[in-house]
Amino acid sequence: MSYEPQFVAYLVYFNRDRDYFECHEVLEELWLARGHDPLYKGLLQIAVGLFHARRGNLSGGRKMLLSALEQLSPYPEQSLGIDLGKLLRETEAYIRELADEGKRDFAFYDLTIRLLDSELVRMVEVGSENIAPNIPQRRTPQRGEKHEERQQKLDQRKAR
Repeated sequence: MSYEPQFVAYLVYFNRDRDYFECHEVLEELWLARGHDPLYKGLLQIAVGLFHARRGNLSGGRKMLLSALEQLSPYPEQSLGIDLGKLLRETEAYIRELADEGKRDFAFYDLTIRLLDSELVRMVEVGSENIAPNIPQRRTPQRGEKHEERQQKLDQRKAR
């Protein structure tokens, strides 16, 4: 199976860098190009939910993760070369932790997307060598130079 470069970049930023803001940036481009595909939307929302949870916006993180579950639940447990079933179960557990926020302090933790397809594993390994991490990571919602470049490319594609 062939995978979109933006999806591969999303996986690199998600698993290697834990850069959930950049995950949103790269996958949003693919989601828009694919006509608002709910599978990509759900994956994008998991990254956004983790971004909010990391910043202490537990309510926003929980809402985004709940929406992600709604988007992703119709898909097979193995989709896009990843273990979507495992990711959904871990997201459900995360939501339960966020729901208990009033009972105890929430300790943020990362999730990892398990790759199942050997071709995808290879593509992510190559991507990891070629995609530089954002140092420092953006910890606030702001659009940067990379977003502007991606938006220009997307606008050019739409104009064709």
